[in-house]
Amino acid sequence: MIQAFRENKDIHRTTASTIFNIPLEEVTDTYRRYAKAVNFGIIYGISDFGLSENVGITVKEAKKYIEDYLKKYPKIKEYMDNTKNIAVEKGYVETKFGRRRYVPNIKSQNYIIREQAKRIAMNAPIQGTAADITKIAMVKIEERIKKEKLNAKILLQVHDEIIVECNNNIKDKIANILKEEMEKAAVLQVPIIADIRISEVMDK
Repeated sequence: MIQAFRENKDIHRTTASTIFNIPLEEVTDTYRRYAKAVNFGIIYGISDFGLSENVGITVKEAKKYIEDYLKKYPKIKEYMDNTKNIAVEKGYVETKFGRRRYVPNIKSQNYIIREQAKRIAMNAPIQGTAADITKIAMVKIEERIKKEKLNAKILLQVHDEIIVECNNNIKDKIANILKEEMEKAAVLQVPIIADIRISEVMDK
């Protein structure tokens, strides 16, 4: 999976090829949709019932997809188990940058509450690290704008998107700054790829 990211391949299509044992070129949109649901669902600790509801398959099929996925990608299962164990031992988990998410309910006597805490523990380091990277990029972008005295400002951050307003005559320069700072905000085993979109607003 890491190699697929490094080669900038369609990760969902690659996953579908792996877990369904079919050539990449034979992966249909339906199989890709199933794989995408598994890729994102696993980090939320999705159940076989939850997956079946999401993609419209039987619980039995969903269970097999999850089992096959974890067999094909044993390091993901290892990560999930280790993260839950850390949460139980320490009472919290951390992002790559050391920001903590406390999960006191990980030791709850109530099964439903405890399982929810486990899902939070598995997901928090992933989503939390993504949030950290976005915030680091925002700080660096703001520093570049000020340093280079550009007539631009950060308007909004939505999940992993950063929206910047600027004059049309510097839009390409701002786009380059965004891409540069977002892609080098963190050093990971896989590259960070930032897609840039420019929308022009005409003066009235």
